[in-house]
Amino acid sequence: MIYLGVDPGKRGGFAFIREIEGDYGYNCYPWDDNVFICTLEKLLALDDPIFGIVEKVSAMPNQGVVSMFTFGKSCGYIEGVLSAFKIAFQTVVPMKWKREFSLNKSKDDSIAVCQKLFPNAILLRNERCIKPSDGMAEALLMAEYGRRLYKRGGES
Repeated sequence: MIYLGVDPGKRGGFAFIREIEGDYGYNCYPWDDNVFICTLEKLLALDDPIFGIVEKVSAMPNQGVVSMFTFGKSCGYIEGVLSAFKIAFQTVVPMKWKREFSLNKSKDDSIAVCQKLFPNAILLRNERCIKPSDGMAEALLMAEYGRRLYKRGGES
C-alpha cells in the first residue's frame, strides 16, 4: 500500500510512504508539477493501491486576489491529476490532520515531529538549502496521517 500526502502551494511539497509486509519506505519532494506527475506514474507502475491526503486549504486574511487565485488553481490541478490517475484521496483541513500529531500552527513544530518520526527524511528543498522545508515535512506527516486513517478504516 502507498500513502500519499500533498501540501499544496508554491512552498508546499508531496510525499509518500510505501508499506510492504510490515516494513515501509518513504520519500518527500518540494512541489513541482512535473516531478509530481512523474512520481505518480512511477508509483502507479508498482501496482500497489494508493491512498492520498491533500490538505484542504482556503483563503487567508491579507492575501492578495492574484495569489489566492493562483493558489486555488494549484489545488484544483492537484485534485485533477489525482482524479485523472484514479487515485483515491481525501481533502483534510490542517486542524484535523495536525491534531493527530499534537501540532498547532507552528511550522517549526511540524518539522521537528517529522524529523522524529522519519529521521532519515531529507527535508531540504535543494542542495543550497540549510533550513528544512515545512511544506515537505507537512506532506510527509499527511502521508502518515493517511496511513493511520486507512488503518483505522477511514474514520478520522
